[in-house]
Amino acid sequence: MKPLRILIVNGKMICGGVESFIMNIYRRIDRTKVQFDFLVHYKERFFYDDEIESLGGKIYRLSFRNDKNYFKYKHDLSRFFKEHKEYAAVWGHMDGLASIYLRVAKRCGVKTTIAHAHITNAESSLKGLIKRLLKKNISKYADIRFACSTEAGKYLYGKNQFKVVPNAIDTKKYRYDLSVREKIREKLNFENKYVIGHVGRFNLQKNHKYLIDVFSKTVQNCPDAVLCLCGDGEEKNNIISYVKKLGLYDKVYFAGNVSNINEFYQAFDIFVMPSLYEGLPISGVEAQNSGLPCVFSNAITKEVQLTKDVVFLAINEPEDTWSVQILQFKNYLRQDNSETVKNFGYDIWDEARAFEEFFIKNGNSKERHS
Repeated sequence: MKPLRILIVNGKMICGGVESFIMNIYRRIDRTKVQFDFLVHYKERFFYDDEIESLGGKIYRLSFRNDKNYFKYKHDLSRFFKEHKEYAAVWGHMDGLASIYLRVAKRCGVKTTIAHAHITNAESSLKGLIKRLLKKNISKYADIRFACSTEAGKYLYGKNQFKVVPNAIDTKKYRYDLSVREKIREKLNFENKYVIGHVGRFNLQKNHKYLIDVFSKTVQNCPDAVLCLCGDGEEKNNIISYVKKLGLYDKVYFAGNVSNINEFYQAFDIFVMPSLYEGLPISGVEAQNSGLPCVFSNAITKEVQLTKDVVFLAINEPEDTWSVQILQFKNYLRQDNSETVKNFGYDIWDEARAFEEFFIKNGNSKERHS
């Protein structure tokens, strides 16, 4: 028997939080029963493409993000869904265009359309304005509505019903391990350093410039502090230039996209995330599972707090306020939080089984979900 095929719609399969969530599920479902294919919006290849294809997934590429031609986009979508009748469901993770591609999918006979909310805001630009206008019709075209947090669901769906789905992780892979910590810190020359860690794409949402300013204040009172930034993105070169301007380049480690991110959490002493907005950051869950104290901006939903040593601070606070809080955790006694995180429902193996059962049940049902 052929597996049930589900179409994942996303912008591009970069090394980001949404993409990590999708791949965490994809790696662990029984792909003899349920197989994912991907409809992306760029012609180029990205971080997860090779892995997707190695797992049996097909990647279809539209050019909308390259040519910005709305009418061609609708035409390409219609042609795609008319040619591909094999999908039991379309699962959309690209909320800015969801009201367009889910609508076309429904009109072309796709049985079940699914929207998934991952953020709580949009950038304050023309692009952000268009996203806010387009999201008004998402609930109309989504048979099933998922969200990574309550706030993300309210933002995308308004008063319409939705289900919160945790951004689950492999709790065993990310649990605290002293031997791994010692090896990776030696490899990175972090021994005898106070390592402030951050994981996230270099874009305006993640507020890296503010993080650098906070770190600049921190170094003044803690000369052995270093900042480790994991990720890539369009703002990276600007941040590198800013770090050099402040004379901090020898204290900031730009790790890039790394395949062993679980080991980097072991190397950190604290996790800091001053984002301007988030849905529910998967990196925040990974950090807590790894036994790290965390300092988040208060623009991040408090649903991310799973352990006791989490602090929320306003992003309009002086950098000194953040710095003082960061240094209060300098002598923190770390512990394994994996069981706590699992008990909150964030274990990826449990979630993968739940999604597998959901798709099989939904694919075998003739009912319409709402």
